[in-house]
Amino acid sequence: MSTPAGSPIQDGVHRTTVRVRFGDTDPYGIVYFVSYFRYCHRAIEEYLRAAGLKPEGTFKNVEENFGLPIVEAWARFRRASRYGDLLRIETRIQEIRAKAIIFRFEFFPEHGDELLAEGTANLLAIDRNWRVRDLPQRVKEALLMGK
Repeated sequence: MSTPAGSPIQDGVHRTTVRVRFGDTDPYGIVYFVSYFRYCHRAIEEYLRAAGLKPEGTFKNVEENFGLPIVEAWARFRRASRYGDLLRIETRIQEIRAKAIIFRFEFFPEHGDELLAEGTANLLAIDRNWRVRDLPQRVKEALLMGK
């Protein structure tokens, strides 16, 4: 991952860059689909940091009795990305619900506007017993400030 530290959220969008590594590709040097989901998770972490939330205290917070597992993910691959490419991931909050956050991702070449891939990830707020609960207010407020 090669995102500059402290990259801000601008107009509701956080930009993260990632270099495609050999281990992220299939035998033909094309990014393997699972790698996109790893990139998305990294982009969520960077978005949370930019919103003032520590990922390690947001995905799982024992003291406040909540966690935010990803319960659904979707992706569409439009053009191949290859080993060595530098990708720009634009991450935004598509929707904040009472109990869930939906992040949206768009992948572009580092310099350019050709959409290479897109997707979403739905994070659901749960308590320590894996029951659905409301999003903590402080998390919701921090995320809404970035929108």
